Amino acid sequence: MKLYLFSILIAIYLPIQLQAQQTPDQLFDPDFFPFSVWYSGGDARAPMLSALTEESRTEWRSDLQQIKNLGFNTVRTWVEWQRAEPRPGEYNFENLRLLMELADEVGLRVFIQMYVDSAPDWVGKQYPTAKFQTQSGVMIESQSAPGFCTDHDGVAEAVHNFYTETARVANEYSNFYGWDLWSEPHIINWANIDYVQNAQFCYCPYTQSKFREWLRDKYHTLENLNTAWHRGFETWEDVSPPRFSTILSYTDYLDWKTFIYEKLQDDLGARYDAVREADHHNVITSHAAVSSIIISPHLGVGATDDFLMADVVDFYGVSLYPKHNHPDRHWPAWRVMNMMDFARSANKDKGGWYVGELQAGIGTIALLISDPVTPGDHNVWAWSAIAKGAKAINIYAYYPMSSGYESGGYGLVNQDGTVTERAINSGQIARTVDDYMELFLQSQPEKAQVAIVYNPLAQMVGGAQRRFEFPGGHHDSLMGYYRVFAEHNIPVDFIHRRDLEDGDLSQYKLILMPWSLMFTRDAADGVKRFVEAGGYVAAEARLAWNDERGYASDRIPGMGLSDVFGVQENEVFMREDEIIFNVVNHTHPATRKIPGNPGLTGTLYGASATPLEGSNVTILANLGLTGDPGITVHTYGEGEAMLIGTFLGMANHPELIEENVAFILGLAEWAGIERKVTSSHDGNSEAPVAIRLQEHDNGWLLFAINHGYQLKEVEIYLKTGEDSIYSIHELIHQTRFEAGAADGTVAIQAGLHGRSALVWNINKQ
Repeated sequence: MKLYLFSILIAIYLPIQLQAQQTPDQLFDPDFFPFSVWYSGGDARAPMLSALTEESRTEWRSDLQQIKNLGFNTVRTWVEWQRAEPRPGEYNFENLRLLMELADEVGLRVFIQMYVDSAPDWVGKQYPTAKFQTQSGVMIESQSAPGFCTDHDGVAEAVHNFYTETARVANEYSNFYGWDLWSEPHIINWANIDYVQNAQFCYCPYTQSKFREWLRDKYHTLENLNTAWHRGFETWEDVSPPRFSTILSYTDYLDWKTFIYEKLQDDLGARYDAVREADHHNVITSHAAVSSIIISPHLGVGATDDFLMADVVDFYGVSLYPKHNHPDRHWPAWRVMNMMDFARSANKDKGGWYVGELQAGIGTIALLISDPVTPGDHNVWAWSAIAKGAKAINIYAYYPMSSGYESGGYGLVNQDGTVTERAINSGQIARTVDDYMELFLQSQPEKAQVAIVYNPLAQMVGGAQRRFEFPGGHHDSLMGYYRVFAEHNIPVDFIHRRDLEDGDLSQYKLILMPWSLMFTRDAADGVKRFVEAGGYVAAEARLAWNDERGYASDRIPGMGLSDVFGVQENEVFMREDEIIFNVVNHTHPATRKIPGNPGLTGTLYGASATPLEGSNVTILANLGLTGDPGITVHTYGEGEAMLIGTFLGMANHPELIEENVAFILGLAEWAGIERKVTSSHDGNSEAPVAIRLQEHDNGWLLFAINHGYQLKEVEIYLKTGEDSIYSIHELIHQTRFEAGAADGTVAIQAGLHGRSALVWNINKQ
């Protein structure tokens, strides 16, 4: 459910602050694949609920039967705090009970979305000091949203009790399957505080107290804090979060924003604990508004980190609205793939992820209207998510929004309840998933050998004062590399900076570190270990320039990485347009396939490097501005490290540059990346045909998804490793054939209509 423009997030929410367990007790092993639509009785939009009448049972049962007949196996309902607890300790779950009962009658499982954003009025009366507060001291009155700050112990306890009581009710029903604890988490949700310039949250006394405790854990003594912040606090009670930037230290700002990331994680973990008090076995999830790769930590309502959030639930997911509310903002294919790959990566150790919301119909926000959502759109979106390892699809919503500024939008059926072609088609996808549920649950995406480092710390160089300078630099730098691999059907993971610090990197051959301007010593040590052990790393300009305090390194690459890369920065030039690097080595795998003009294009920074004395450095390209070495490779231990003295990825997005694409593909060749699957349409950026491979105990699932609008004849080559006969079953259209492998490769030819997908189950005879 989207309540923001795609480019300007105004999602605001009510968190919980309790003592949270930081990880679920064990990985959740799903035995069911929910394929649902959002519906909570009648046509009320979430989180509102329809009033119960004498006709409700008949009307709701008819709707639920239609949902079942279409092919869905689950209905995703919701419970709202304001309706469920109108007076303290007095709970009202009549809507939930009726929905659960009727869903059971027609054979549907139930998934519950929890809402505490529109808190009951009694909460504000009972705890008048628990209002959210901006950095300027403005107290936010709740008007349906955003509720009250759960860093206040009384509010936190009330929310905790509400979650636990709901869990007790849900577990009375055998058709109940699972939870989503928090839709699109932020500090505050669903309230646009536009009367306060650059509103930042939350500065209430309770959040400030939590922040001081966080600082005590980090710094231990007030003296250490004063040294770090360049301050002179006399007591801990004097400490408060920063409200503006200064020319001196911005370590306080880095601490505050890191605290917000971790606080949101703890808030979600508290909700997990509250539900687990009464529900010891059902799956518990949550989902982001958009993948955090496009979120800035400077966001005043509180930015989340998908990797941190995934730690404290069974599965973390994302909302997907590719045609959200304006034709100019429709997602290109690379955005669809990226949102899914990022969610998958954040959940990589969990064996799956959840599509919390998938756009059902035309998007509206006031006068903004998207193009129609077609059956072909759902083919591409749903099968892409499944191909990338999703273990649940939840379509938002069954009925269009009946009220609010999204009125008339996002419906699978029409407002009068008549069924649409897209509803029939989505139901058919759901039925196919249901028919082959065990196969989809046990299959896992092919393991990537390429990883791109996601490092939100690097977005904070310069602190609050610099938040509006190149705000898309981090995202665009990652995308410039990701797109090349994704559009050439080379699997790629995103890994978190913390994975460099203490994670298992053994599956990767190539790690890319774009825009790594701010780094940690532990991450630098992880890079060193990875290269020493035989890994290949490519990093961009000004690597580890600043540490996590905002302090500059004595030389760049910093934190000992100069030894790994064999060079140190010589000069750096800032240019906001293109910066050319002239290739001087045409035999290296990264450069030998660059077509025509041998120049590579960077942007923002052009840095030259000086090889360290005694280092084994190969110069690939010179900085055009000076002729000095600009792209270098160094052998270190058993591996190699490449320093690219610019932001080549940023220059490669949103418009691809042919020479840069060839260079990025050359990085895969340099690192010896093995490709299990290739196709005749690899590299088609305008209308990609995405090929994804999954593995299961008896063979493979092979997905082909045509993001374009025209028929594509595609040849796909799967390396099976041995010459044999393979039985191939296409699951959507129910066709079967056999194919022999030659030189250990099976070739499949297929015609893919525009906006369509094919899924083959491949088994050795």
